[in-house]
Amino acid sequence: MNKKYDAIIIGAGVIGCPISYELAKNGYKTLTVDKLADAGMGSTAASCAIVRAHYSTVDGVAMAYEGFKYWLDWENYLGNVKDEKGLARFMNTGSILLKSQGHDWRKVKSNYDVVGVDYEEWSVERIKEAVPVYDLHEFWPVRRPEDPKFFDPPTRMLEGAIFCPEGGYMSDPALSAHNIMRAAEAHGSEFLFNVEVVAVRDDGNRVTGITLKDGTQFDAPVVVNVAGPHSYKINQMAKGVWDGCNIKTKALRHEVMHVPSPEGYNYLEDGYHTSDGDVGCYYRPEVGNMFLIGSEDPKCDPQEWVDPDEFYAGKGGQGRDNQLTEAQYKAQSYRCARRVPDMQIPNQPRGVVDLYDCSDDWIPIYDKTDLPGFYLAIGSSGNQYKNAPVAGVLMAELIDKCEKGLDHDKEPLQFKLRHIGRTIDAGFFSRKREINYNSSFSVNG
Repeated sequence: MNKKYDAIIIGAGVIGCPISYELAKNGYKTLTVDKLADAGMGSTAASCAIVRAHYSTVDGVAMAYEGFKYWLDWENYLGNVKDEKGLARFMNTGSILLKSQGHDWRKVKSNYDVVGVDYEEWSVERIKEAVPVYDLHEFWPVRRPEDPKFFDPPTRMLEGAIFCPEGGYMSDPALSAHNIMRAAEAHGSEFLFNVEVVAVRDDGNRVTGITLKDGTQFDAPVVVNVAGPHSYKINQMAKGVWDGCNIKTKALRHEVMHVPSPEGYNYLEDGYHTSDGDVGCYYRPEVGNMFLIGSEDPKCDPQEWVDPDEFYAGKGGQGRDNQLTEAQYKAQSYRCARRVPDMQIPNQPRGVVDLYDCSDDWIPIYDKTDLPGFYLAIGSSGNQYKNAPVAGVLMAELIDKCEKGLDHDKEPLQFKLRHIGRTIDAGFFSRKREINYNSSFSVNG
């Protein structure tokens, strides 16, 4: 006899663990499986773990602002559970969105007003007061260092910024997933690591369970695909699921750089998370008094879509293909150095390389599928870390309602955000939606 569960979750990252946690709190007997050795060790570990509210859609802003409330009250969210590794910490630096041509900041401001996000409008002088190392000239359009115009002297100043006092980042993304795993276990959830799913089984009418590479089978009437960069491969294992998705996902190789703060400036203690569309980067403090610098995917930056199995096998099968490329290291660090002119850029690149699980419009899919009992929480990389606890609550409610008869495709779940009191139409995240052209089509969501 195969061991039976009420729900099986594929993927123990920062989205999968909250789904396990919320389902367990709702009385579901859950099993979460993962290819790696512990929770949060996949793409979650390489997340920049930024918590900010600016999104290109009202629902995106609402989800993120709801998420703030969980990170700000982390211990209570976890049910005061103990974790032998300690607890991740929310670093409440505040979040600066520079007003630039690289961000539709007026739309963001309008979305903030609709949702009720707490924010301030900062002048250039106020930004300079808060972050004296910033040069607040406009450097638009975004270019790469090999462009002969890259070093042209600027002639205009930026307009200012929108500042959210509740923004920041989590100190350790992998640890945050591990914390949630421990909270889920406290409610009876089981986790199984170092295992690979090779089949999603069904009886012709609905999902019945999964099969592992070693032949082990587990049964459940509910299976949730939260496999991150491997999500599209799991979808292809499930009958009718891939073809039933109008919005697809694929894996994108992404690089994040670590560059020392200017001498004499304590960016780790005094710095702010900043979204800087004017130079096509975002940056936040990192351990070691570093600037963590990511690309906001401007048009000049190439995108490398990869097979996740080949990426994680690495060159010669020796682990992840995680070497920073010199060209992208220079592109991101030099662009950030235009904003921070005293930044000293080492010759030896430092940083992180991993994969994003991206949907066609960079908005996640939180949904049921055409195979009854099989659910999706995918396409979430790059901009959904901050929403992870909210996604857990959303998916648990969606699964429970659908299993009790809700036809989510015809009558989408109306999901109430418990902290901010706003209700969103969960059909916004449907697999069957048309591409949402309000999206930024980037890490900004």
